[in-house]
Amino acid sequence: MKSHALVPRSASFRPETLGQNAVQLIGNLCFSLFVLGVLAFTIIAATYQPEDPLLHPSTKLSSFLTSTSNATFRSDDSAAHTGDDFLSPNSTSDSSAAITLSHINSSTKTSQVAVDSAAAVGDEATDSSTSAVCADGPIDCTDTEVFHSMMRAAIEMFRNIHFYRFGKPARGGEDGKSCDMAWRFRPEEAKRAGFYKDYRRFDIVRYANCTYSVVKVGEYHSGINARKKRKTTQGGDFKAKDAADSLSGMVLPVIGEAVNDTLPVVESESKFSSGKYLIYTGGGDRCKSMNHYLWSFLCALGEAQYLNRTLVMDLSICLNSMYSSSNQDEEGKDFRFYFDFEHLRDSASVLDQLQFWEDWSKWQKKNKLRLYLVEDFKITPLKLAEVKDSLIMRKFGTVEPDNYWYRVCEGETESVILRPWNLIWKSRRLMDIVASIASRLNWDYDAVHVVRGEKAKNTQLWPNLAADTSPDALLSGIRNKIDDGRNLYVATDEPDTTFFDPLKERYTTHFLNDFRDLWDENSEWYLETMKLNNGVPVEFDGYMRVEVDTEVSLRAKKHIETFNDLTNDCKDGINTCRKAS
Repeated sequence: MKSHALVPRSASFRPETLGQNAVQLIGNLCFSLFVLGVLAFTIIAATYQPEDPLLHPSTKLSSFLTSTSNATFRSDDSAAHTGDDFLSPNSTSDSSAAITLSHINSSTKTSQVAVDSAAAVGDEATDSSTSAVCADGPIDCTDTEVFHSMMRAAIEMFRNIHFYRFGKPARGGEDGKSCDMAWRFRPEEAKRAGFYKDYRRFDIVRYANCTYSVVKVGEYHSGINARKKRKTTQGGDFKAKDAADSLSGMVLPVIGEAVNDTLPVVESESKFSSGKYLIYTGGGDRCKSMNHYLWSFLCALGEAQYLNRTLVMDLSICLNSMYSSSNQDEEGKDFRFYFDFEHLRDSASVLDQLQFWEDWSKWQKKNKLRLYLVEDFKITPLKLAEVKDSLIMRKFGTVEPDNYWYRVCEGETESVILRPWNLIWKSRRLMDIVASIASRLNWDYDAVHVVRGEKAKNTQLWPNLAADTSPDALLSGIRNKIDDGRNLYVATDEPDTTFFDPLKERYTTHFLNDFRDLWDENSEWYLETMKLNNGVPVEFDGYMRVEVDTEVSLRAKKHIETFNDLTNDCKDGINTCRKAS
């Protein structure tokens, strides 16, 4: 037998193999680091939660909106927060890049490129002519050259907004010398999520060489023939193009679209009888502040969603005296005056109380529909999950604060019932007034929010407010923050705006009442709200004024607040300033 010599361990480290072994070792090490990196990235991506209040636990969002330290609410004359306040503009998923003049100019090289560009940026595909026909008669608004002239004029005129889509031009006035066109846009420095829609009338001149020029662009929403009614959907089944404008599965507001907030109805007896419903009745929430109203209403809506039931809601709101011109509580206000019912109706299952009781009285006995009555708020939604009756009615008593609706969502229920803030948006009719004011200021203005009124008179709770918001103090407080000559929007509860006349020395000042034509008897808002109110004119009340005033100021390029920038007094009175968390 032949003996096999043992190979020493050092043989594998012969000089001629050291380089190869070193390369192999480094390669293995790099691959291991790569695998570890991929694993770490996967874990972070799966567990990371962005700083979006809508994604935080309900307690964190709730503590931002209001104090829940006890069962009562402090009176608040400010605008209530709604779900659209918590949509981050920086996180908006834009459906396309902003359209610039370079895009428009490059697309005019050939007719085909122009057609492709129009299809890419339009809400609907734009028809185009293969060649311009120089002839007398009305302007052909579908002509490609006309379309691009209008787009160029809009982009050149409105330099403080980003355009995203241009719609199909339509014929304007009867003289045939104008065209209407709509577009979707966002302000250049948007601080609020969502899109705006404008439609304007363009006066156009045609030259002898068959070229076109826009000689005038009308006011905000002047091109009424280009206004198209958006199709509504049910149950959150939004169209594909809207999905591109969404954030975390939520559709973003589009201000300027036609509003369709008709009341939902149950289509048939069988559908009504097979449905499950929840209704809240009575209680002490009525005629409280708007913050209190929303806090309670969203508790009811959250319970309805948890129980997988339709919420039967009362669309009639009592307006608290702090918002009314009569200084008295005013009944008979419509939910749709203040909030976007179309969004709520299309995103959740709700019914109007009046319609529901009419249907219930018709079919309750015939179909043996049963009602389950709950008169103690301490009976939690968890205990009602197995109830099979058609209607659960929560009936609240007369003793405050134990008869507040939001008591249902306190205690152990707080971790189960999540208030669906994303379903409540501000009225798009009011937000259209906001957009109109900002448009008249060309989206290029600064704002200061000056709180005075009754608070300035109460020196025990606000000892410095009156002095800190005097004209001289205002000038001193904002002169280093806002450049001279700027458009300055003053949002204020001071009834006499001549109080701010000294500001005119440095700024071009604007106040809410300067734009009163937007809600007077000839306005679109006036006509639409009167229609909602069965032909009775609707007052532009104090809460609407606060809402619009606040939202206009928040869309300014620079925004200065009273209780953070102008005075050291606390918003809710002495010794109530919140510590920075």
